[in-house]
Amino acid sequence: MPWFVWLLAAAALGAAEFFTLTLVFGLLAGAALVAAVVAGVGIGILGQLVALGAAVAAGLVIIRPIALRHMAQQPLPREGSDALIGKRAEVMQEVTATRGLIKLSGEEWSARALDESLVIPVGALVDVMEIEGATAIVYPRQLLP
Repeated sequence: MPWFVWLLAAAALGAAEFFTLTLVFGLLAGAALVAAVVAGVGIGILGQLVALGAAVAAGLVIIRPIALRHMAQQPLPREGSDALIGKRAEVMQEVTATRGLIKLSGEEWSARALDESLVIPVGALVDVMEIEGATAIVYPRQLLP
């Protein structure tokens, strides 16, 4: 029956990890699972505690630094036309569902309205929602929530 207690401890620690996202509780939950396996094999409480301690030490010394290093990596920067998504532009020629012209990052781009029912007047500020080929799909700034 001690294996069942270790499984309950692992579940409780796993739930704590879910809410805290510290990685420590997750490693402790894994160590409790190791102790449950050791208990299930029939090894006594001293062996279970040694297995728990060894698993915790291995997790904190080996796994946690690797995981923290991966979590600290910066996301890849957007390049090319993808870098223009989310930028602000000014309407140079009325933008409709089929045509228009905007000034985006110092260049003139053909544009279409994201909402086909909108007609965006000259001088309005818009946000670039996506890029399709050489056309920017835009939405007026004042209508954004």
